[in-house]
Amino acid sequence: MVRTALEQDTTAETRTLYMAVELSSKSWKLAFSTGDGKVRTTMVSGGAVGAVLAKIAETRERLHLPAATKVLSCYEAGRDGFWVHRALVEKGIQNVVVDASSIEVDRRKRRAKTDRLDATKLVQQLVRYDVRGEGLRTVRVPTPQQEDDRRPHRELERLVKERTGHLTRIRALLATQGIVVKKIRRGFGLWVESLRTPSGDPLPEGLKEEVQREAERLELVWQQVRKIEKERAEALKQPGSLAGKMAVMLLSLKAIGPNAATILVLEFFGWREFKNGKQVGACAGLTGTPFDSGGSDREQGISKAGNRRIRAIMIEIAWLWLRYQPQSGLARWYLAKFAERGKRSRRVGIVALARKLLVALWRFVAQGIIPDGALMKA
Repeated sequence: MVRTALEQDTTAETRTLYMAVELSSKSWKLAFSTGDGKVRTTMVSGGAVGAVLAKIAETRERLHLPAATKVLSCYEAGRDGFWVHRALVEKGIQNVVVDASSIEVDRRKRRAKTDRLDATKLVQQLVRYDVRGEGLRTVRVPTPQQEDDRRPHRELERLVKERTGHLTRIRALLATQGIVVKKIRRGFGLWVESLRTPSGDPLPEGLKEEVQREAERLELVWQQVRKIEKERAEALKQPGSLAGKMAVMLLSLKAIGPNAATILVLEFFGWREFKNGKQVGACAGLTGTPFDSGGSDREQGISKAGNRRIRAIMIEIAWLWLRYQPQSGLARWYLAKFAERGKRSRRVGIVALARKLLVALWRFVAQGIIPDGALMKA
């Protein structure tokens, strides 16, 4: 007979102490259970890992558990990242980081929500996950080096958005005086003093100073973007790690540049292991989500359950692939199936092409299989 989570063996030799941690900046709510249906909650200060260990020891003593009792803990992936996971594992505690979207919630319109209730629900699902392998999806934790390698291109992404914001504000401020600037280049702040309205008047003093400050911040952003791009280019010239070699392989294909190659490797190919193409598409969130219930049968679109950066860059690469690899097998497949249809069908088709192309690129870097008909750079 298969035991349920509440009917499992509770002898001292086989019992497991389950712990769920509800994180917040000021305090952490802890929920403990041994799988017997009873949940005990307590609280420690936020970030106090030592206090968490003390609570574990206290709970063991209260429940008369031996010191060698296995402790399995979990918390939701979020703002605190993975440092909590590493701190717990270093102290000998088994921990899993939970995908927040997999946690079951009450579907009523209004439901009670407190840290105590959330921690209680989470530890109950952790028991089910450990006993029957269901109820939760865990997040793969990168190594500190893998996590640190992703920071430059993520910072570059933020800087590019900030640069666009400064350019837009400068154009908008000048437009209030009838001045249209089509292209703003580096060193624009040196020209602010010489700007004139259509009537020949200089800019009002307050507006001129505001534009000057925007130009100074824009110049700083340009410098930082240039620095990161230069460091990335130097790293790609002499790749020392497996991830760097994968990026160089991707760069050898037409339609893929340094930014796309770096994101694909550091966010996806360089530290994840896939068994087949289905896992690749599902992990990127590029697989369909059918709705087939009763008389309703429709497709809801892609799941968007994976890395948003991978989805965004793959859509960009898919359009470039059609332009620079028109004779490849994937480009011919897209043109035969979607080219003659309407605009909406072409947009749906480009997502399908992105999924197929992502699988093909994975096979290229993992197995050395060049995509059908793909052209290499000279």
